[in-house]
Amino acid sequence: MHIKELDLTDLDALQKVSVETFYDTFAAQNTKQNMEDYLESSYKLEKLTEELENENSFFYFVLNDNDEIMGYLKLNVNDVQSEDGFENALEIERIYICKAFQKQGLGKILYDIAIAKATQLGKQRIWLGVWEFNQNAKAFYQHLGFKFVGSHTFNMGDDPQTDLIMVKDI
Repeated sequence: MHIKELDLTDLDALQKVSVETFYDTFAAQNTKQNMEDYLESSYKLEKLTEELENENSFFYFVLNDNDEIMGYLKLNVNDVQSEDGFENALEIERIYICKAFQKQGLGKILYDIAIAKATQLGKQRIWLGVWEFNQNAKAFYQHLGFKFVGSHTFNMGDDPQTDLIMVKDI
C-alpha cells in the first residue's frame, strides 16, 4: 500500500469515496432525506474544491498496490478547524475507511500521518469530533490516548446530533 497527498486532479475520486464511506458508515442510523441532504451539501464538487485548495487543509488517500482507494484522511489547522479554541492544534476531521478494507489497521496508518503532519507543523495537540454513538471510533481513539473534553452539535440534515470532542497532547 502507499499514501498519496491529494490535489485537484483527485477531486472526482475524493467525492466518490467521501460519499461512499459516509453513507456506508451512517445511513443505517439516519433518515434517507437527511443522508441525501448532508451528502449533497458536504461533498459537492465546489465545496471539495475549496477544501482542496485551502492551504490549511490536507487530504491523503491510502491506496493498495492496484491504486484502489482504501480510505482517506482530512486534516485541518488554523482557522479551517471546525471548532474554535484549539490553538496550536491539528484537527483530524475525517478518517474514513472503505467498507471492504476495514479492520486492517488502516485507521492507525492514517492516524500516524496526522501525527507526523502535526509534528512537522509544530502543533502541540491533535483533536477530533466523533459521533456519540460511533462506539468503534470512540474505542479506537481512546486506545490511541485521546481523552473526551466536550461536545458540539453536528447537523445531519434537520437532525442535530452530538459529536464528542477528543484531544491528545503530542
